[in-house]
Amino acid sequence: MTENTHPAPAARVDAPPAAALARAESLILEIPDYPSPGILFRDITPLLADGPALRATVEALIAPFAGAYDVIAGLEARGFLLASAAAYASGAGLMPIRKAGKLPRPAAKVSYALEYGTAEVEAHVDFPQGTRVLVIDDVLATGGTLVAARRLLESLGYAVAGTAVLFEIDGLGGRDAVGDPELHTVFRS
Repeated sequence: MTENTHPAPAARVDAPPAAALARAESLILEIPDYPSPGILFRDITPLLADGPALRATVEALIAPFAGAYDVIAGLEARGFLLASAAAYASGAGLMPIRKAGKLPRPAAKVSYALEYGTAEVEAHVDFPQGTRVLVIDDVLATGGTLVAARRLLESLGYAVAGTAVLFEIDGLGGRDAVGDPELHTVFRS
């Protein structure tokens, strides 16, 4: 990609019917006390394994942002799965945002706080300045990873076109931390 050539805008994908989304949501399993006591883990593997459910959730993730993005960024690890499908469905490019130390040529990295320390995310610079990037992740809890991803994209000169997550856990402050009035979630608890 040359510095003066922006990716082609993503194609429009319509929102799926409510019944398809209800069925998709029913496939998300709740696993108590994983990975540690007191945590209720949302296992999206059955949803990913079901073609119609995966299609419905991917369409629901990207439909509100039709025409607003050129590239989709997915956060490691489950965000990669959703972002890859969304990029394919819309004809957009894909940008992985990885945990530190996983990329051969990171252009930038951003640290964020965890309840037990800090972590970092990093990305390559493969798109021209000003590229509009839709950020996708699987779960929004406290928002630290999404905040870091958005800061990372801005530090690389990209325009954050929006943020979409499959599942938002209410009451943990994630929505406020991200601070994106256009934040879109498909499912909530």
